Amino acid sequence: MKDLLKQYFGYDEFRPLQQDVIEAVMDGRDSLVLMPTGGGKSLCYQLPALVLPGLTLVVSPLIALMKDQVDALRENGAPAGFVNSAQSYEERVAVQKAAYYGEVKLLYVAPERVALPEFQRFVAAADVSLIAVDEAHCISQWGHEFRPDYRALSRMREIAPQTPIIALTATATRQVRDDIAEQLNLSEPQVFVAGFDRPNLRYSVLPNTDRYDRLLEWLNANPNASAIVYRSSRDGVDEMVADLESDGISALPYHAGLESDVRAANQERFVRDEARVIVATVAFGMGIDKPDVRLVMHYETPDSVERYYQESGRAGRDGLDSECILFYGQRERDRLEYLLNRNDDGTRRAVAQRQLDAIVAYCQQPTCRRAALLQYFGETVGWQDCGNCDVCSAETFDATIISQKILSAVIRTGERYGSTYIAQVLKGVDNAQTQERGHQSLSVFGIVDDYTHAALRELMTALVAKGLLQQGGEYPTLSVTPQGRAFLRDRETVHLPVPESRARSRASRRAAASAAPLDYDETLFEKLRGVRTRLARERAVPPYVIFGDRSLQEMSAYHPTTPDAFLRINGVGQKKLQDFGEQFLKVIQNYSSNAQERERLQ
Repeated sequence: MKDLLKQYFGYDEFRPLQQDVIEAVMDGRDSLVLMPTGGGKSLCYQLPALVLPGLTLVVSPLIALMKDQVDALRENGAPAGFVNSAQSYEERVAVQKAAYYGEVKLLYVAPERVALPEFQRFVAAADVSLIAVDEAHCISQWGHEFRPDYRALSRMREIAPQTPIIALTATATRQVRDDIAEQLNLSEPQVFVAGFDRPNLRYSVLPNTDRYDRLLEWLNANPNASAIVYRSSRDGVDEMVADLESDGISALPYHAGLESDVRAANQERFVRDEARVIVATVAFGMGIDKPDVRLVMHYETPDSVERYYQESGRAGRDGLDSECILFYGQRERDRLEYLLNRNDDGTRRAVAQRQLDAIVAYCQQPTCRRAALLQYFGETVGWQDCGNCDVCSAETFDATIISQKILSAVIRTGERYGSTYIAQVLKGVDNAQTQERGHQSLSVFGIVDDYTHAALRELMTALVAKGLLQQGGEYPTLSVTPQGRAFLRDRETVHLPVPESRARSRASRRAAASAAPLDYDETLFEKLRGVRTRLARERAVPPYVIFGDRSLQEMSAYHPTTPDAFLRINGVGQKKLQDFGEQFLKVIQNYSSNAQERERLQ
């Protein structure tokens, strides 16, 4: 096996557990293999396939992944092929004929093909020595990427009862592992679990403000590095690609709204370093073979720890230092809750709720990110400080005074409001809401002038993680915990991480801006960017010709709802008011009305 390893793949030694798994496969045992992304799962069935007498059938979920792996195998001299819907009938027949007569040793197929009666007849007639199910967590309803098509794989045991099955995944809790074994009808499977730790990856959870600035900052600081940015929507993907291109960064989109050949071409261009950044929905990257991705950024919070671990694991597969950045904020939690509640399947909704609670806990926790990931998957850690996550390497400061002010403001406003409103009270924002509630007369009104709104919201998140505040209810209202009241009563001290908005030099990121950075509403900004992108496409001009980001930030900060107020926004003249005012004002008016309704309900 070592000779073949060197001959076909160029490696001198096996990675941890690979040899053990291969021995189990060669002994004809069913196997369930959990290895982190980049850990060498594929080799566990590819190498035995070259030795076993018959065909190895590989079930793989993505056409692009099949092509990548088959191309790589062929380059290594291994006889491999694939059958999928992108081929003509004649092409599929030719490949299956070659597989039947032993000219192809590894045949890759999608799970939906396994459900076809004619393909099942082919499997029953062919000499199949091994069945490999990649991304096996997709078969489990308890997993983060459940795919009904995978359930058809349970038929494989009936069609080829004597053929061993190897199921492989990078992400599975114990419950998911058990479900995989049950759904695939594995017979006394040997379970192999490699360590989940990826010490070369730096994990960070950042507040979801100034996200695009942070991305540009990283790309400019790492001019030759590749990055994957995950977005939650197709529109978000397209808008970001346009923005990156306008900022001189080569970027490509990947989402289900693109034709399959376009998606495949974009993935291939990215893999070949013809573009630095690929901006994608979750449809991208399952099993991607590019080893030198240096940044994986989740622009919106993913819906589960499993998904985050798998997607972030696409960074640094070559073992070199890489970065994984996840943005989180209350609006992100609200978005995920909304999507979750749209699911009519009670069982899936319950699973999704547990997964959401877990990812929120991961984002809010005050302890090591790496340890939290490993413990989630049942692995014991032997350290307190990994030294390579935002928590373990964070700069802290004595936050006693500002924490006292925050907790006092929460108490004096009746413990009925969220972090955005508490920040407004502390900053002394004199608006309709504070006047109506009489909060401008409170002693805590306007007592903070050395922190921005964003920094205050970060500190409130840190105080929740510290246990001094708690967040709950249908709306994200803050209240002071018994521990928080003891902190105030006993005049204790507390140290918190320096807020991200303070820790980074805004001056270096905004050297070209003549005005001070604004504290604007990120959600409204994104909506206005959508309008700008649509108008730019309709007029076939760059988005900045419609309005620059500074203009959108001012709109998002000041919420103009009349033509006169709109004219006072930087970059808005009579012509732009005439051409675009109605469309932008409508979005702002609707957003402001909805915000007031949410405040009223609170």
